Amino acid sequence: MGEIMVAKHAVWPRVGDPIFNISERAQKAIEKLGKENVINATIGSLTDDDGNLITLNTVFDEYKSLPNSEIAAYASIEGQKDYLEAVKKACFKDSIPNAHIRAVASPGGSGSIKLAVWNYTNQGDEILTSDWFWSPYVSISEEVGRKITTYQLFDENNNFNFNSFRERFLDIASRQERIFTILNTPAHNPTGYSVPDNDWDKILNLSKEVAQNKDKKIILFVDVAYIDFAKDDDGCRKFFEKFTNLPENILVIVGFSMSKGFTSYGMRMGAAICISSSEDVAEQFYYSCVHSCRATWSNCNRGPMKVLANIINDPNKFKAFIDEKKIYKNMLSQRASAFVEGSKKCDLEILPYIDGFFISIPCEDPKAVSEELIKDNVFVVPLKKGLRFAVCAVSEEKCAVAPSIIKNALESVRSQNLSRV
Repeated sequence: MGEIMVAKHAVWPRVGDPIFNISERAQKAIEKLGKENVINATIGSLTDDDGNLITLNTVFDEYKSLPNSEIAAYASIEGQKDYLEAVKKACFKDSIPNAHIRAVASPGGSGSIKLAVWNYTNQGDEILTSDWFWSPYVSISEEVGRKITTYQLFDENNNFNFNSFRERFLDIASRQERIFTILNTPAHNPTGYSVPDNDWDKILNLSKEVAQNKDKKIILFVDVAYIDFAKDDDGCRKFFEKFTNLPENILVIVGFSMSKGFTSYGMRMGAAICISSSEDVAEQFYYSCVHSCRATWSNCNRGPMKVLANIINDPNKFKAFIDEKKIYKNMLSQRASAFVEGSKKCDLEILPYIDGFFISIPCEDPKAVSEELIKDNVFVVPLKKGLRFAVCAVSEEKCAVAPSIIKNALESVRSQNLSRV
């Protein structure tokens, strides 16, 4: 390597994003063989059966109706007032906790994670999340000198592994002032799992136990990026009510994203929403995050803020939006059911799926299995512990046949590995 001009902390491995890499390979296969002969399960966006991006008319008609000045003007650093109020309604609906709640706009859910990690952890801190997780958590944490550590998401019965969570949580609490935990639920990426309400009770009881030491500061970051594509709109939000009357040294931050629920991935609009029993803690959150916004991206995209506020605050527009989204929620549910049923038929092991865009298949040597599947023109994302299949982007018909193809690829790689021993 020649002269290094970047600062020492900014030297990273020269590797491309593996998801975009395999997605490009899938696109080339489609161009060569035709989309009907390829299963492209790499895309993290909702598409129709022909692979075209689904966009909600209720969202984009509203966007196109905005005057140019509403789209082009600067937004407030913290986000427009009507947006900040509307985003709470969009996130919590009827399950808003009885607490001090403040919101700050962010570019997508990713921006909310960056705000929370930067302002609520110290240099060198470990951040806790599950062993199946969205890989950019690592990039966001490492960029600012933090480190991701994990607990086992599932126990031997494929239930939430609270014992593993407790062990890792207490271990961090024994060494750090701050215990920052990311919980991606409901409709977890990449498994489609949702933490049950009774396990939320255990998580909060453990947090309260540790919070008895007033020197400890507990931050629960709840990543709800996929909440609007959970089947039960109201039921999946009930856990928010559990964040009422928490000790002052337990802070909940919810990372909200417009990307999935409003099919507006490229608009890059979201929010970090704090929930605290302390008004002072909520105010600290607001002013610290606003400072970070100004220092990082200055302000967010004004047009999408207005779209969300207009839809949420107009009962007729909101009903039309919900009705249109329901069509695609049903489509997603049918695709996922087809994959789950197909897996049962061929005895393919998958992780527990509840809701969301993805289903995961645990396996050894995921990269080798992914390459084996490409021979059959099936493209999935290899993760550390298995494969991610995007039911959001694959037709119901293909979701039904994919499990047997995956099962065959797993057995083929397993036999190849055994023959080398």
